[in-house]
Amino acid sequence: MTLRLFALTLFAMLAFAGNSLLCRVALTQTAIDPTTFVALRIGSGALMLWLVLRARRDRSRLEGTWAGALALFAYALAFSFAYTHIPAGTGALLLFGAIQISMVLYGFLIGERLSAVQGMGITLAIAGLVALMLPGMGAPPLFYGFLMIVSGVAWSVYSLLGRGTKHPAAATAGNFIRATPVALALFAAQLAASHTRFDATGAAYAVASGAVTSGLGYILWYAALKQLSVTRAATVQLSVPVLAAFGGTLFLDEPLTGVLVIASTLVLAGVALVIRTPRPA
Repeated sequence: MTLRLFALTLFAMLAFAGNSLLCRVALTQTAIDPTTFVALRIGSGALMLWLVLRARRDRSRLEGTWAGALALFAYALAFSFAYTHIPAGTGALLLFGAIQISMVLYGFLIGERLSAVQGMGITLAIAGLVALMLPGMGAPPLFYGFLMIVSGVAWSVYSLLGRGTKHPAAATAGNFIRATPVALALFAAQLAASHTRFDATGAAYAVASGAVTSGLGYILWYAALKQLSVTRAATVQLSVPVLAAFGGTLFLDEPLTGVLVIASTLVLAGVALVIRTPRPA
């Protein structure tokens, strides 16, 4: 791995973990509400991606679909509401685990076979998520944990809808742009009901999440993906929940509980078994 590729990959993973930290700090330490956060995150992400495409003179290649945009919006909305009650590391682990498990299960449903080792891996990963959700010390509230799992499933749907696209950055920009009016419509409905809570600091976190850790983060990741094998690309994403957990401990004073450590070990080991083992023909 070259130094440039290492830097691209590292900063992309830091950006993905940063999404969890920015969302968590905005929704717990400022007055902004989740719907406003989502509207600002998606809108600023759309603007940043559009500016990048314009700088590249790729405006004519704006892609994406409404189905992808709705899946993106569902991911962001469930993500934000879940983080009102879930620590950054726990949320990232639930999100990451749900994404990987749902995509593997989708492959199984369409006829892709799993080896015995991969079957053991998916079992370990599911066991880790179940252990994390069980009532007890450090367990997240059940409803909000479920919301984060829904967010992960929505992201896996978004990813599956985008398979095979020739211009992933253009497709992502198109989906963000399409999702923006949906997010603004929900924001307007909440505003009319007088349930909106705006906060300048929270808004700054939302814009940073959309423009930097989402918009620029995806650009960096797509640049790295061109030089990474599928297995290596999947493997490096194992670092995101770990980075989010340590970031939450360092910057948000969130405890690194024994339950989280055990669940992380099970989920990451299980997913690693699935993606590192060649599938049977």
